[in-house]
Amino acid sequence: FGIHALLIVTVALSLVTATAHSENDAAGEDVYPPLWGIAPRSLLDFLVKDNKIVINPWNYQERMGMYKNLLNSSAKYFASFGSQNFGNILWGLPLQHGWQFRTGRLADPSKVTSCGYEDGDLLCISVRSWWACMNYYLAVIPFLGAVDAGLFGKLQYEIEILPPEEQRDDFCYSVADCRSRMPELMDDWKAYFEVNNFTLFFPIFPATFSSFKLDDALNLLWSTHVTSIAYALPKFQDSLKYLSGPEASFGEDWANGVDFIAATHFSTDLPTTNKFQTFLPQRMLVEGDVLPFINDFSPQQNRVLLSLSALHKGNELTGGLLLKLWQKAMSTEAGRKMGRKLIEDLVSS
Repeated sequence: FGIHALLIVTVALSLVTATAHSENDAAGEDVYPPLWGIAPRSLLDFLVKDNKIVINPWNYQERMGMYKNLLNSSAKYFASFGSQNFGNILWGLPLQHGWQFRTGRLADPSKVTSCGYEDGDLLCISVRSWWACMNYYLAVIPFLGAVDAGLFGKLQYEIEILPPEEQRDDFCYSVADCRSRMPELMDDWKAYFEVNNFTLFFPIFPATFSSFKLDDALNLLWSTHVTSIAYALPKFQDSLKYLSGPEASFGEDWANGVDFIAATHFSTDLPTTNKFQTFLPQRMLVEGDVLPFINDFSPQQNRVLLSLSALHKGNELTGGLLLKLWQKAMSTEAGRKMGRKLIEDLVSS
């Protein structure tokens, strides 16, 4: 059973990666997330009021600005992994958020308000969006964890995060507030940024402090990423009611799939992420969309969505054993390398 389970996972993941490699970026297509160029690039580009830096994470441009500050402030630690900060493994977060914005997944799915729509406030992020609420825990929490870790240095102003109009108790709004509500999650994100900060303090001992290996960093990042999703999933289960049946299923399938991808320490730098997420649907799924026969999706997109669905169902049917077997196989650096190479070989064959 174990071998068969691992083969199922490998085939599902190979389909995902195959699609990513088969759909090359269009010539001249912007490699950055939408509106990246106008997102706040420094903390002082946000509103400063009453000796506080005030950030509205329910505005796409400002939430993207938090990511931009994380990327800019951590760039020096990834200088050896490529030019223009493209090797920074934090790119996976803003690129995924950009896909959510581009495909309409941050807009009000109930359509009670015009939040997120072109005939309303296009940059508005709706608190009724399941995707937006899940992403909060992969945007605001990492950002505040980085503040707590000192990634931005000593700040002259406090950071204040503005609340949404409803569901205020589902979120936290400052380092102290988040630490009181979810200390373990804040500790995890703080630890990630502290570890990456560590090498800066000992540049004269490269032999001793060269342990900032990419695999170590990816392990920390993916581990914390998965923890964030696990924390947020039950909290926003009720938000799935605003989505169509197929879209709600896809959201849960994708959240489950991340666990499998994370185990391989898959690279989340800019070029890899851009290739990888080309398989994701270019619009929200609606009632009547039946996998793998969605007419305006490519054959690869249909197959990938079907594979993610099968992976999710298989993991549920085995009580999570499928994921445990995969994680066990990926528990060593050699195993992860083999896993990634196996997928790459299947893609290139």
